[in-house]
Amino acid sequence: MIHVENLSRYYQDFCAVNGISFSIQKGEIVGLLGPNGAGKTTTLRMLTGFLMPSSGRIQVKDYTMGENTLAIKHLMGYLPESAPLYHDMLVYDYLEYIANIRGLNPALKSSRISEMVHLCGLNTVMHKSISELSKGFRQRVGLAHAMIGDPEILILDEPTSGLDPNQIVEIREIIKHIGQKKTVVLSTHILSEAEAACDRIIIIHQGKIVADGSTESIKQSAGGRPMLMLTLEQTDFQTVQSRLSAVSGVSEILQMPSPDSGEIHLKLTCASDSTRRDVYQAIRQTDWMLTEFRPETQTLENIFRELTLEN
Repeated sequence: MIHVENLSRYYQDFCAVNGISFSIQKGEIVGLLGPNGAGKTTTLRMLTGFLMPSSGRIQVKDYTMGENTLAIKHLMGYLPESAPLYHDMLVYDYLEYIANIRGLNPALKSSRISEMVHLCGLNTVMHKSISELSKGFRQRVGLAHAMIGDPEILILDEPTSGLDPNQIVEIREIIKHIGQKKTVVLSTHILSEAEAACDRIIIIHQGKIVADGSTESIKQSAGGRPMLMLTLEQTDFQTVQSRLSAVSGVSEILQMPSPDSGEIHLKLTCASDSTRRDVYQAIRQTDWMLTEFRPETQTLENIFRELTLEN
């Protein structure tokens, strides 16, 4: 359905997207996950033809971006992070206006608007001005806007940004329902949203793809080595690193989340009891204060933090 090859985008000397490649199959819900500034929005803008790449190739079905950009746009519905709504219009008038722009058959227009109203839960606000709506309802109107032309592909940029927990769940359920019939690509930095809504996750950091796969496959590929969580006081990271890196079985020592927290992660090459005992004995021979010592299972949050730490 979508094939991206060596895609890059520069803003003068700054490389926002750096040679990324991926393919998305028909019917997939794919989450583009990454911290703020990772290159997610730039990637989506290139996928939708609103921004041309500096280099690389985008193919959607049998069309190539740049050669058949308009044909690709007809296949897509796009919801930017800030939904581009006319706030002085009534919801019904706005959806009818978008249906006209999309060139919907007049005989089908009314039924299509009704379908979007039902799907997006807009029944109670159809005759309200968009300016009167909450952020959650404005997002729903934006989804209806993106879907009203019955596109094969739906592109959503941070669709739950700024919403409260209840609104996030509601929008997520709408996306999952849409994903039963459409190909959906959404960007987010909310890990729970990606896990709950997406079949597959692409993690992007500093313009590069650092992981690609289902949640479980990413956990398995990164989770071969268990972690040991320590909280130490009356010491410093350099001293701890020097002493514990000599323990057999310790492959890497990471300090998270900040240098002042006293919290240190040890990544172990195996789950053996002997390695944990050796770590404990090495600490016991010092005057450090050990306030936490426990194994930690690999989670998407842990993997995300490791993959997106600043270099």
